[in-house]
Amino acid sequence: MGALSHWYRGLAERERRFVAIGGCIALAIVLLMVLLPLTRGAAALGARVEKKRADLAWMRSVAPALASAGPVVDSGAGAESLVVTVDRTAREANLGESLVRSEPSGNGGQRVQFDKARFDVMLAWLARLRQQHGIRIVSASVERSGEPGLVTASIELSAR
Repeated sequence: MGALSHWYRGLAERERRFVAIGGCIALAIVLLMVLLPLTRGAAALGARVEKKRADLAWMRSVAPALASAGPVVDSGAGAESLVVTVDRTAREANLGESLVRSEPSGNGGQRVQFDKARFDVMLAWLARLRQQHGIRIVSASVERSGEPGLVTASIELSAR
């Protein structure tokens, strides 16, 4: 520090003024190079926080509707609602044409009705629902249909 001070005092008055002004300009440039990115970053982070707050408010507003939609079932490919899982698996099991009605039941479950469904196919489908998705049968009513092997059934399912 002493050498710098000695060097500065050795300069002519005009040179000292030039060095002082140049130093101030250099300091201002360095400060701008540091402060501008920091303020821009802070503004961007502030906007991001506001976006996240808006997302959180929206999620809180739709949470009751999602909770009343029924339980979520893990389908292996991702989580989906009980309604979607029951409908998708029934169609995959070739029960889609026999599926007459599918509606949520009062306790967060799902009530399905089949007409002229193949009994063996329906039982295999119910077993698959239990084994692969953890969906259990709450109640079932099965009656013979006019043709051998075909049944009319009303089944209440639950993922809980």
